[in-house]
Amino acid sequence: MSYSLLIFISVLAVIAVWAIMVYNRLVLRRNEVDNAFSQIDVQLKRRYDLIPNLVNTARGYLQHERQTLEAITVARSRASDAREAAARGGGKPELLEALDRAESGLASALGRFSVIVEAYPELKADQTITQLSEELTSTENRIGFSRQAFNDAVNQFNDAIGMFPDSIVASAFGFTKAGYLRSTRNEAEREPVAVGLG
Repeated sequence: MSYSLLIFISVLAVIAVWAIMVYNRLVLRRNEVDNAFSQIDVQLKRRYDLIPNLVNTARGYLQHERQTLEAITVARSRASDAREAAARGGGKPELLEALDRAESGLASALGRFSVIVEAYPELKADQTITQLSEELTSTENRIGFSRQAFNDAVNQFNDAIGMFPDSIVASAFGFTKAGYLRSTRNEAEREPVAVGLG
């Protein structure tokens, strides 16, 4: 075997080992993005499970506010559908944008509900409403932290697939940029959802 052939084979071996290491690192980053979205998914599911209990408890007090309660139910359904589509979509930016829009609609409906609750002292004093509102507020905080962790994971993944020379491996194996969760709300709506009754 010639010396130049041995050098050529050695270089190929080094490139192959490097490509395998890069590929494994990119898979790890992609899995971190998937895991971060799963954490958001768990919190969103928890929120969606709390909302019907809140609406049903309030229904007895708010017979003439039926439209608001129905708006919450519709917004919850849309957000839940968008969450499921985003979970199946593998981080596609358009599905994450749809989730953000649906979540914005739900936050708006919950904000209107909070205003109504403030206007009804007997509803505001109801122990079940108070407990559900506190759980919902806690869940909102967890969602915020989970969204931040997701966007951090997406940023690390996108950096990893975009930096040379790792981008060569990323391109060769079909790694594509993941989308961020962005708020689609306007400045007035960027305030946290007020669901507290105190």
